[in-house]
Amino acid sequence: MIHTSPIALVTGANKGIGLAIARQLGAAGHTVWLGCRDISRGVMAARELLGIGIDAHAVQLDVKDGASVSSAAQILESEMGRLDVLVNNAGLMFAPSPSLAEESIDEMQRMFDTNVFGVMRVTQAFLPLLRKSKAARIVMMSSGLSSLTDALDMRSETWTVGFGGYCASKTALNMLTVKLAKELEPDGIKVNAVDPGLTSTDMTGNGPGHSPEDGARPAVALATTHAYGPTAGFFACAPSGELVQKNW
Repeated sequence: MIHTSPIALVTGANKGIGLAIARQLGAAGHTVWLGCRDISRGVMAARELLGIGIDAHAVQLDVKDGASVSSAAQILESEMGRLDVLVNNAGLMFAPSPSLAEESIDEMQRMFDTNVFGVMRVTQAFLPLLRKSKAARIVMMSSGLSSLTDALDMRSETWTVGFGGYCASKTALNMLTVKLAKELEPDGIKVNAVDPGLTSTDMTGNGPGHSPEDGARPAVALATTHAYGPTAGFFACAPSGELVQKNW
């Protein structure tokens, strides 16, 4: 069976920003696959999207588990034959420690395994399917806290923010974004990182911030960018909805 609609995979997509990204891509005409560590929750989320007319499917995918990632790639290859959009949304963050000198090394390792190595594990596994697309897009869910420029700027709102391990993991992800974008440019695959902004989700304790729907907008914009769109960039959405480039 030939699938004419664009095919997207969003990791960590059973709730929050990931589900909002899947919903918006589905509304734009994509067939969406929800990569979820807990498949039962993924199935429930896919049913929610199916209920509003979106072609949605769930697949078990734990970014920290190589066997799980390989199995998911095999399923999409069998069912779809290609992949047009990969949104690496799954992420992990712990509560900040009093100081970096006291931060748990175990927690830092777990964040790097999800936010950096997990992203690369997924990207490497799905690259063969992305190479079968005529215009593949990869979007990395970064953070405004990843910017070295802002971290060094006393005028920045992030100047006093802690979260050393989490920030470092997202900064590392930014470097991999740039390296991948340069390597994959000859294949026509665009790779960008996005800052969703402060978003009220389970990860942030459902505290202050805008909605997951707003947090999803920059990822959706980069996932659907045209042939002359950017690559190797770091973007957020302005209040007007337009993409704005951020400092690395």
